[in-house]
Amino acid sequence: MSPRGIQDLAIRTFLDRPRFGTLATTDADGAPFAAVVWYELAGDTILVNSAEGRRWPANLRRDPRCSFMVEDRYDYVQILGRAHLDDGQGRAQSQMERMAARYLTDPALLAKTLANFQTQQRILIKIVPDQIFAHGKPAASQE
Repeated sequence: MSPRGIQDLAIRTFLDRPRFGTLATTDADGAPFAAVVWYELAGDTILVNSAEGRRWPANLRRDPRCSFMVEDRYDYVQILGRAHLDDGQGRAQSQMERMAARYLTDPALLAKTLANFQTQQRILIKIVPDQIFAHGKPAASQE
């Protein structure tokens, strides 16, 4: 495992596929908390989205440090970074719509899911990497 950049072609190719990510945050008492999330690679950042009221966005408001990992068996990319939360509903809902279309390929299910998201107060979360580690296929260009 070696430090890598998000512009690395092998890492970008790995992250471009619609896999699930795991976002780890820290509870107020110092305990770790992890949530499985959809994500979108956007330039040099990772975008995730949440409904207001969930535990992990509250953790990020208090302490923006986080770990984000995407894995496929023994191939993985891990990002250590800081989260920036955006409560602007236009931006949050627009990003949620793009991301849902990435994961939901059935048009009826997509429409139903988007209608539900529109009733929620959403939070757009941008993860800015400080360090990136890769193993397996995402690390191929460094081996």
